[in-house]
Amino acid sequence: MARRKKGNAVHGWLILDKPINMTSTQAVAAVRRAFNAQKAGHSGTLDPLATGILPIALGEGTKTVSFAVDGEKAYRFTVRWGAETDTDDTEGAVAKTSDNRPARADIEALLPRFHGEIMQTPPAYSAIKIAGERAYDLARSGETVVIEPRPVFIESLSLVDMPDEATSVFEARCGKGTYVRALARDMGRILGCYGHVIALRRTQVGPFDESRAVALETLLAAAESGDPDEVAKYLLPVESALADLPELLVSQSDAATLARGQTVLIRGRDAPVLTGPAYATSKGRLVALGELAKGALHPTRVFNLGS
Repeated sequence: MARRKKGNAVHGWLILDKPINMTSTQAVAAVRRAFNAQKAGHSGTLDPLATGILPIALGEGTKTVSFAVDGEKAYRFTVRWGAETDTDDTEGAVAKTSDNRPARADIEALLPRFHGEIMQTPPAYSAIKIAGERAYDLARSGETVVIEPRPVFIESLSLVDMPDEATSVFEARCGKGTYVRALARDMGRILGCYGHVIALRRTQVGPFDESRAVALETLLAAAESGDPDEVAKYLLPVESALADLPELLVSQSDAATLARGQTVLIRGRDAPVLTGPAYATSKGRLVALGELAKGALHPTRVFNLGS
């Protein structure tokens, strides 16, 4: 006899405004408890010292995590010049120092070098896996961590404020796998003054931005009220993560076919001629996620959202 899962079958997305000094894993656990949900996962780690957008998928929403993870991300971050740390943020020990401070013109002249596809070496203290071990675990145990540079894409990087000669505030839009701490480190090295991140806020992940974010204290207060509707009002539909994909409206019979994991033909004069990922709904209900090819939808994920 199958063992019953603990918690409720809750499906959707909660866009958390993660507070400082909390790991992403701790944040997921807190949200899962607030909803008493059976299953939860996040779409892209945020460092404990970072705040901002941490989309958390619940239940069947976890089947759409990859689309949020692969989406563009936006950050606002502050760099302190004059010192480089071994973690590239305030958590680490100072490794190098300089009396030099960059002029605004020098910083702005440098920024085009960080636009488009660049090669970036992730920080030693990162979640990158090396021979099955997290880089930060190896670094904390005293081992020398060697991570090969990898290509990342930066849509934009701009200097938005300089409160003083030792502090600069930036905004960046970038693709999957980009480390803001590494940007600060590399800019500091090129400018000859060293630098590390002292504040970091993520403002967007894929289709999710601050306009839909919920503070953890707000969510916990709703959970403590004892009214399930007070918590549920912060839950977004599973398909929220699929906003950039075409939506296909299918009949109930085609929905049943997709639910069995079988391909359906996209019929009618309005049938799309697109190829690539798409999702299907029937009577406003998410049915399946799949690949469009040769006039047919081939399901890759089927959703069971209950009655």
